[in-house]
Amino acid sequence: MFVKQVSVFLENKLGRLATVTKILGDNGIDISAMALADTTNFGILRMIVNDPDKAVSVLKEAGFTVSTTDVLAVEVDDRPGGLAAVLEVLQDNGISIEYAYSFIKRAGDKAFILFRVENPDRAVELLKNTGVRVLDEKEVYAL
Repeated sequence: MFVKQVSVFLENKLGRLATVTKILGDNGIDISAMALADTTNFGILRMIVNDPDKAVSVLKEAGFTVSTTDVLAVEVDDRPGGLAAVLEVLQDNGISIEYAYSFIKRAGDKAFILFRVENPDRAVELLKNTGVRVLDEKEVYAL
């Protein structure tokens, strides 16, 4: 019940993000979520794309350092407190969040959030048991 996230190491140089997105676009790869974290000299671009294996391949071919990581994709009520309810389940059960970011797309009154957590199998079990919808790769790529 995990989604494959593509992570790209980027030097802090003008145009690096534009280059990555152009390569993906030229290869028919759609980005549905992304987050960029940076330091003085480099950044890490994290993305959910419709074809992660192809994304890794074309970006490596272009000389980028690329890896994949499994993350959780969950549906939350798109209202004040919707995200807090999900976070409380994790907090109350001692599961730490390494990072989180949201999807670009949403459906009706629902938003979609990506989480990298410690003990992801336990997190999925807890969230499902409390009625939180955890999406699989097919659902995410169809959004």
